[in-house]
Amino acid sequence: MTGPGTLRRDVLALALAAGGSTAALADDAAPPPLAPDIPLVLPRTEFAYEAIVDIAPPITIGDAPLGRRFMVPILGGRFAGPRIRGTVLPGGADRQLLRRDGVKELDALYELRAEDGAVITVRNRVVIDTPPTGPRYLFSRLDITAPEGPHDWLNRAVFVGTLNPLPPERHAVLIRVYRVI
Repeated sequence: MTGPGTLRRDVLALALAAGGSTAALADDAAPPPLAPDIPLVLPRTEFAYEAIVDIAPPITIGDAPLGRRFMVPILGGRFAGPRIRGTVLPGGADRQLLRRDGVKELDALYELRAEDGAVITVRNRVVIDTPPTGPRYLFSRLDITAPEGPHDWLNRAVFVGTLNPLPPERHAVLIRVYRVI
């Protein structure tokens, strides 16, 4: 027979097995898990590729109900990772919204050409929050579409990323992409 004490021990064991912290779970006010029989599996990532994307200066589109809109043309670039490498094709663009609360949302659509000629479409949606105190939040989720063949592994996973501006004189950003495993 199981009681509240057994459930609490099971939750603590699950949290430890998943590599998590038990600090919040040790508190008696913490709610019990909704599905205690299913192990907690925390996502992990592996490096997929990084890209240096050359960009034009932003074009102001104007104000919208949620904030100010911009467009940043993508001029080209290059990318490389353990399983793929190639160039960033010119012609894509990054639509940006600077929300009234100061958070910036980016929605970029562009193509990559792998060394073997395969063209891969990337939609990269980024959230940037620069609070007055605390660290800057800058993460993305990517939808990647590749043709059947050696790169179709890109169609079979969830990808997340980071974005870092390069020095202003470079007019480029560094995008690092990770496959969730």
